[in-house]
Amino acid sequence: MAERIDRVTLEDIDFRDFIRAGDFVVWGQACAEPVPLTERLLAQRAGLGGITCFLGIPVADTVRPDHADHIRFISYCGSGNNRALAAAGVLEVYPGHYSTLPAFVSRANVVLVHCAPPDEQGRYSLALADDYLSAAIDSARIVIAEVNARAPATPGSRYLTEHDIDIAVHTSRPVAQSLTPPATPDLTAIGGHVAHLIPDGATLQFGIGSVPEAVLGALGSHRDLGIHSGILTDAAVELIDKGVVTNTRKTTDRGVSVAAVLIGSQRLFDHAHRNPAVSLRPIGYTHDPERLAAQHRLVAVNSAIEVDLSGQVNAEVAGGRYVGAVGGGAEFLRGAARSAGGIPIIALPATAGARSRIVARLSGPVSTARSDAGVIVTEFGHADLRGLTLPERREAMLAITHPDHREALRGSEWQC
Repeated sequence: MAERIDRVTLEDIDFRDFIRAGDFVVWGQACAEPVPLTERLLAQRAGLGGITCFLGIPVADTVRPDHADHIRFISYCGSGNNRALAAAGVLEVYPGHYSTLPAFVSRANVVLVHCAPPDEQGRYSLALADDYLSAAIDSARIVIAEVNARAPATPGSRYLTEHDIDIAVHTSRPVAQSLTPPATPDLTAIGGHVAHLIPDGATLQFGIGSVPEAVLGALGSHRDLGIHSGILTDAAVELIDKGVVTNTRKTTDRGVSVAAVLIGSQRLFDHAHRNPAVSLRPIGYTHDPERLAAQHRLVAVNSAIEVDLSGQVNAEVAGGRYVGAVGGGAEFLRGAARSAGGIPIIALPATAGARSRIVARLSGPVSTARSDAGVIVTEFGHADLRGLTLPERREAMLAITHPDHREALRGSEWQC
């Protein structure tokens, strides 16, 4: 292990001092990426002897296909800039459930983390993500931290101390933000249909993307909602500020919004800073099946690329390219299905351009089995597939298909 250093400048960092040929390197995803460190690592890649880097959801435009000349890239998702890597054939996809990521990254040799400055007790908050980072940190030979004076000190189950950090680089920079574009009319309609299904007092899980954000935007008249989710977003903060989300009826973590990662704007970061009503947790907590099943009225809202007439979900591949992820959708759907009063929901627009997203046969892999299907929602309504036979599911799905595609689908051969 390298000599412990309390504080260095970015220019002092020579990754050849810490990284060995063949090392597996992990860093925080989305807004939690320690961008100055990842940029410097990529700039020095030719001298590192060949390494493997694990990527999550990208927010900053840090990694490019040309960086693969000396680095092997692996990710669990093809979103954002990862799509360019996948299109160039330089991204290897790990197609596992989100709950398996801690075990997958526990092979990490080097971890780059993005932390807030230490509190009065000398503890460094992981600031923007715990998710799979705790598992990587626990196994790593070297932990290199960007200590950003402008990162939120978000309460959670994991803090680092000076004994956990080998090298600390102090910065003061704006955190990379992820902004969701305004909802389109079809997304607004989807949000309204889903909102109608959600009862007051429900605990919400929601995935990433424009569809779940539209759903959250439609919940302004609800009461006493709670949050136990993989992510926390600006739309969720809007509901908290309106008094819609109170977390008072949750079975566990009453009064607290729980998430594994923060993805949003400065408004979200300001909300989370030293806020005891927010808690960052690792995947082993947020995706724990027993904890999910124990939540009263857990409503899971996730999206998909396409759904077939039997309820099978493809959330990974579109047009032959890997653009999504297996993620935690199936795990949350199962948790909601086991929760008393819970509702497992998949919501998606009925079309993508001229193509129907309700299909007779999936054009990609089965990310979620039809045995886990619950309620499917498009802008044309909802199909509750629970308790239906395959012919009954087919008719229910046809009813929420775009009218321009219904007859063609009705007459097509479909996967039974």
